[in-house]
Amino acid sequence: MRSDKLMTGLVLVLIGVAYLLAHFGYADIHWMNFWRLWPIFLVIAGVNLIFANNKSGMATAIKAIVLVGGLAVILFADTGSRYFWEPRNFRYNLDEKGWHRNDNDDDDDDGDDNGRDIVKVEGNSNFKYNYSPDIKIAQLNISGGAATYKLEDSTSSAELFSASTKEFLNRYEFTNSKTDSLAVLNFKMRDGKGRNGFKWDSDHANQANFRLSTLPVWDININSGASEINFDLSKFKVRKLDINAGAASCEIKLGMPLATTNVDVSAAASEVKFRVPEGAACSIITQSGLSQNNIDGFTKVGDNRYETPGFASAKNKMYIKMKGGISDFNVSKY
Repeated sequence: MRSDKLMTGLVLVLIGVAYLLAHFGYADIHWMNFWRLWPIFLVIAGVNLIFANNKSGMATAIKAIVLVGGLAVILFADTGSRYFWEPRNFRYNLDEKGWHRNDNDDDDDDGDDNGRDIVKVEGNSNFKYNYSPDIKIAQLNISGGAATYKLEDSTSSAELFSASTKEFLNRYEFTNSKTDSLAVLNFKMRDGKGRNGFKWDSDHANQANFRLSTLPVWDININSGASEINFDLSKFKVRKLDINAGAASCEIKLGMPLATTNVDVSAAASEVKFRVPEGAACSIITQSGLSQNNIDGFTKVGDNRYETPGFASAKNKMYIKMKGGISDFNVSKY
């Protein structure tokens, strides 16, 4: 048997066996490791190159062991939240405290904000937007990857929104507008000039901590690449939550639904964990390719559809739709 066919067969067999084990609850697959542990693919490729012209049984065995072992680590190893990223350029220095931008290369262009309300550069920054009683609906749009986003608390009665950031590689900008009873808040990580940063580890990635007012109804849109999202929305009136993530780790705690609360998640290779209140009427629909679904405390009412008891007759309802390629979707109650 040709070794290339053997390697391909081993890959398919291992992924198939792993998925079956996870599906029946005998193992947990960590799909995010395909992103976190990508250097293992370099090791596998290197071993195959070294033994490319060696047709002996020993060479084939070594290639098979490295391949199976590497994929097993990727599929099953619990690596926490460590990431490896490829820098876009080499204008950074590494010391015992982590990666830092070379201060001698200063291309700061914040003298021109192009009409934006606030533009901040690297360092620690604070953003805020004041609350007024005529604001009934607030829309928060968050975009940017290679960062950690957290929402853990509410603002004072005088503020609609506030954010504190730690900026290592990328700048943030905050823009806003208000029309009648609607306030639109845009929090964005700027691209350009080599600041499409990489995330060496969670201690040296951009971080943003948000606080929101509990008074208005919220529509929240998060468009992130590779990021960590930890939002406690239990005390807020959320009408819509839309998350579009690439390789992300998301932990979302939801509160009681309004008359209708819509939650939509689209994730490529992510770990997504939702917590919903014990008494909330909730419907879940999954469209999951190779994703793994763990839906606790819900009744399966159809293909890829789950509901809480009494959902049809409930006054206030929450609809959660989860779509992913290779992701872990988890929903539990609190």
